[in-house]
Amino acid sequence: MPQPLHTPSASDRASLRGGNPFGLSERERDVLGRIVQRFIQSASPIGSKALADDFELSSASLRNTMRTLEEAGFLGHPHTSSGRVPTQQGYRLYVDELMDVRGLSSRDADLLRDTVTRRLGDLEAVARDSSRLLGRLAQLLGVVLTPRLSTGVLDRLEVVPLSSHRVLFVLAIRGGFARTVQAEVEIPVDTNHLDRVVQRLNERLSGLTLDEIRQTGADRLHDLASGDQTGVVRVVLREAPDLFRDPSPERRASISGAQHIVSQPEFSAPETVREVVELAESEDVVVHLLETPALVDPSAPEKAVVLIGRETEHSSGAYSIVAAPYRQGGARGAVAVIGPTRMDYPRAVALVEHVAGLLTDSPD
Repeated sequence: MPQPLHTPSASDRASLRGGNPFGLSERERDVLGRIVQRFIQSASPIGSKALADDFELSSASLRNTMRTLEEAGFLGHPHTSSGRVPTQQGYRLYVDELMDVRGLSSRDADLLRDTVTRRLGDLEAVARDSSRLLGRLAQLLGVVLTPRLSTGVLDRLEVVPLSSHRVLFVLAIRGGFARTVQAEVEIPVDTNHLDRVVQRLNERLSGLTLDEIRQTGADRLHDLASGDQTGVVRVVLREAPDLFRDPSPERRASISGAQHIVSQPEFSAPETVREVVELAESEDVVVHLLETPALVDPSAPEKAVVLIGRETEHSSGAYSIVAAPYRQGGARGAVAVIGPTRMDYPRAVALVEHVAGLLTDSPD
């Protein structure tokens, strides 16, 4: 089982990015980081008095620093409060430079490991159970997206007779997951020749991606059809577009935790509750969101990526997405949490990277 992925500390990330690209002083960075942390916990605007115990500074000095951060666009000032709240730019600096991602507790790590290993071999079941636990642990919307089977490599094709004119195709995909499809056969299935036909099919198709089979299968198999006494080869040729296609979005995306996210104060109004429920029920939208190129960092493709507010497509600005990719048999899936911009980003990153690490198959 792969080890959970390690996330660089705030100091590591700052060093990798060349120091302090946002141009803030050390005091300003410290104050901003503490305001973000306190606002994540309280959901209430943060005033200078709330920070007095955290810094050896006067209230006047803290107010001046907060005013500077507000003028620079890192903090906002709600009209009904004297306190400040982070802006999207403030969250971005916090995520990129200030937050420290710590490991999960042994209890949480054990729960996640047991959930993944209990259903190994059935990736859809693993995705369903993992998204449910992820949503509960994060108190957000948990999502596990299974890989596109079209990019997966066919390990073996099995054909199981169900009746004289009906068979079950089992596509075993490298990495331990599978797709099953039932199909009608034009002639009675001759089981005496079935094993030989399946062997010939595997000789031609095993080791190819499903995309390659769908595009070139006719050329690879046409000479087998004339001598086929089972009718199976003709079914493969006829049904190739459906047999080797990706599952529908609702089969690929496991989404859980709407009850957790609607309990967040940001989503107390009826219109925002409706928006959350619609997102949780829109698997095609979620699949599109998690497959956007912005959610893969080319410099560190195994790491979590955070999109905040309006950085996400189809977002009113109220959501953030934290997603990490995983690989099964050469195909890429994703683990994510979706929640308000006021989310616990360090915990969200730790959770999705841990689950992605558990789901990623070993290189060998």
